[in-house]
Amino acid sequence: MSTLTKPNHIGRKISRIRELRDMKQEALAQALGISQQSISAIENSETIEEERLIEIAKVLGVNVEALKNFSDEAAINFFNTVSDNDINGNVFNANVNSCSFNPLDKMMEIVDENRKLYERLLQAEKDKLEYLEKILNGK
Repeated sequence: MSTLTKPNHIGRKISRIRELRDMKQEALAQALGISQQSISAIENSETIEEERLIEIAKVLGVNVEALKNFSDEAAINFFNTVSDNDINGNVFNANVNSCSFNPLDKMMEIVDENRKLYERLLQAEKDKLEYLEKILNGK
């Protein structure tokens, strides 16, 4: 059994999931509207009120049952059994933004379009000035 997650120590489970989410205590505290010291106290608690647990689970992006049943061993086993197909599938791409184009190429296309538009506007102004000069000079 892991020394990091005792079966009934909900505070340690919250701490581990928070760490796996790469979230600091301050961020969790802010999301819950409490102090960082309160998060520290929660993570050191073996039990937590159900309402607070629901709030924490929501902020951490897990359901309450996953939070209650979390163990380091189960997480390690899950990641060790994931196949390449799963990594490329919906399971992991749900929160990943993937572009079907090169953003730099797209930006260069936009810059080029803006340059062409500017050149057309500039030419239109030159044509207008030539026309006005012809009118003023009586030609």
